[in-house]
Amino acid sequence: MNWWISAASAGVAALTDTLAVTGMAVSADYRDFVLEQLAPLGQIASRAMFGGVGVYANGLFFALIADDVLYLKGDETLRPELEAAGAQAFKPFDGDKAMAYWSAPAEALDDQEILLDWARKSLAVAARKRKPSSGERA
Repeated sequence: MNWWISAASAGVAALTDTLAVTGMAVSADYRDFVLEQLAPLGQIASRAMFGGVGVYANGLFFALIADDVLYLKGDETLRPELEAAGAQAFKPFDGDKAMAYWSAPAEALDDQEILLDWARKSLAVAARKRKPSSGERA
């Protein structure tokens, strides 16, 4: 048996319940809860990335999950609203540099309609920031 086949087989069970790379972890239960709550937005998908999980709605990347925290894409227009709601900027790897993602306000995780409202705002940001694909360029 090749060493890489054995290593891959050994890692499958760990990846099933927890995606953990570079210190960020996402439990399957939390990921599934978030995806279920976001389902009314349309086709929701998730992809493992950099130790966390990227969340897509109808093919548009708008959120991520790291350390069992949902972060929504934000920008300079949404930032004041997010801060007023108590959201925290995403700072991966205990760094000082924040990315353009903010924790979902606590109340949003207790109320699906509130979460969907925030998610729609985040999707609007993602749509504005989206780079056109080569087929969309003029």
